[in-house]
Formats: sequence, C-alpha cells, structure tokens
Amino acid sequence: MKLYDGGRAPNPRRVRIFLAEKGVSVPMVQVDIMALEQKAPEIAALNPMMRVPILEFDDGTVLSESVAICRYFEEVHPEPPLMGIDARDRATVEMWNRRMELNLGLAIAAVARHGNKAMAVLEPVQVPDWADLNRDLIPDLLALLNSELAGREFIAGPRYTIADITALSMLDFMKVTRIPIPEDHAHLLRWHEAVRGRPSARA
Repeated sequence: MKLYDGGRAPNPRRVRIFLAEKGVSVPMVQVDIMALEQKAPEIAALNPMMRVPILEFDDGTVLSESVAICRYFEEVHPEPPLMGIDARDRATVEMWNRRMELNLGLAIAAVARHGNKAMAVLEPVQVPDWADLNRDLIPDLLALLNSELAGREFIAGPRYTIADITALSMLDFMKVTRIPIPEDHAHLLRWHEAVRGRPSARA
C-alpha cells in the first residue's frame, strides 16, 4: 500500500501523526497541494474529490478521508487504542473528534482559505466576510476547549486519542490565520505544549 500525503495541511498531517502513534510505516507519495497536484488526472482517478490523504492498497482499492484511513489502521493495529476502548469511550472520542473537526477545524479553515491571499490558489473565489464571521467564532471555541481541559489531561478524557490529533493539527494550522492561543488559556496551553512535545507531532 501507499499513502498520498499533502505536507503541512491538517488532514494529511493527522494521518501521519496517527500512524506515528501506532508505530506504523507506510510508503508515501508527496502531493503538493499549493501546486494543485491533487487535481492531476492520476490523483483525481484515485479520489474524485481531488483531496489528500489517499490510501491506496496493493489491489487497487482506495480509501480517502483522513478519519476513514485512521479507522482502518485502528482496526488492523489496535494498540495503542486511539479511537476508544469500549462503547462509551469510543462514542466520547467520536463526539470530541467531530467537535474538533466540524466546529474548530472548519472555522480555522474558513479563516485561512478566505482571509489569506496566499490561499487564493486553493480558493479562487475568496469571501472575506466568511473569513470574518468564522474569525469571530474562534475565541469562544478556544475558551470552551480551555474550560474543558481544566478537568482532564486530554481532549476526550484521560488518554491521548484521535481527538487530540485532530485538535493539534487544526490549532497548529491556526498560525496561518494569525490568531494565537490566548495567554490566559492556561489549560489549553498546557495541553498544546504536551501534545506538541510527543514524538508523533513531528511526523
């Protein structure tokens, strides 16, 4: 198998971090997103959505979408568990992973793609008002996360999970928006320092 990777973009990065936490090595093909290589015919043939990451199996079967790829590796390499250990825990991890992806992550992506001229290659019709609207949402989302982390070590509970991987990928991408984590968010800053210090964060 081989993994089509997209460099510093959040979704490819979270698959790399996930694999690093699992201790799994997969041959990678680099796809330059800013050069629009994901729109090349050979990539579009693998994923009609023309996005990476893409996992291609030796028999030609293809998986795209980062969480789906992570789910596959969770099933075939269950240790360490990154998507929950029982029914309730798996649901909790899923809940927080979706919150990190669909609330915080989408808001950050909207600001990055519509509020940064360098991203115009990916978003030919940029809507600055959409960037501004989402920029206004981010402080409350960060405050919520800081409050939640006051009572536990990681996003979804006492163990490091895919929810932490998603949050890390999104928050590190936030530098494109020039929005910092507020200095008074001690719990969020503590968490961020801890997860960035894990060897997998360099994947």
